[in-house]
Amino acid sequence: MQIFPPNNGSGRGYQTLEAPAESFEQQPPNNWKGVFNISSYTQYFNVDTDVVINRLISSFHPTAGDFFNKIEANPDLYGLIWITTTLVFMLSCFGNFATYLMQKHTDGTTTWSFDVGYVNVAASGIYGYAIAVPMAFYFLLQYLGSNASLIRFWCMWGYSLSIFMPTAFLLLIPVEFLRWIIILITGTASSCFVALNLRSYIEGGTDLTIIVIAAFLLQMALSIFIKVRFFP
Repeated sequence: MQIFPPNNGSGRGYQTLEAPAESFEQQPPNNWKGVFNISSYTQYFNVDTDVVINRLISSFHPTAGDFFNKIEANPDLYGLIWITTTLVFMLSCFGNFATYLMQKHTDGTTTWSFDVGYVNVAASGIYGYAIAVPMAFYFLLQYLGSNASLIRFWCMWGYSLSIFMPTAFLLLIPVEFLRWIIILITGTASSCFVALNLRSYIEGGTDLTIIVIAAFLLQMALSIFIKVRFFP
């Protein structure tokens, strides 16, 4: 039997107890839920095709130095994964084909054979570089007291590799002299993109010119590695 409280003249009958507002319905501004929680990383894949294309185009303008400003509101890891994976397969396939063309040019009896080792080397080299180098610069800058963002570094370095994808097509030309010109131009453009954007990112802090130079040289070393290992 349910007993109702009397009407005390205030114009209100019995009152139901209202459930307190649930705080868990309010999403925090930061969606990070832990390193080992996959949902923590979904925010870094929240980009559409137009955004990715614009960032790809920006990576082909190495002297602008404003890439970090363009990704400030929404840095992504989609470009890093897509570009590195595409580059691994392109280097593996075109590297094999370029080697075949060079051998066929000198020896007409050469037959086609696919060297699976190219895939292992490409995956180790490209994935390792794209992940480890930004991490190294991030921890170094943190140690030196400069504010740095690992996600933004991964994003920038990932897009810096996009220029090597069309270059892989051009390196199929079976002329060694032209290959070296192509890879040096590409390496210089990619290195300038990394160095100038890194300089603008840490600008205003302590003089970290040596860090910028190191980033430039590492990117050039990667381009030479691609040429020597996959298009000898």
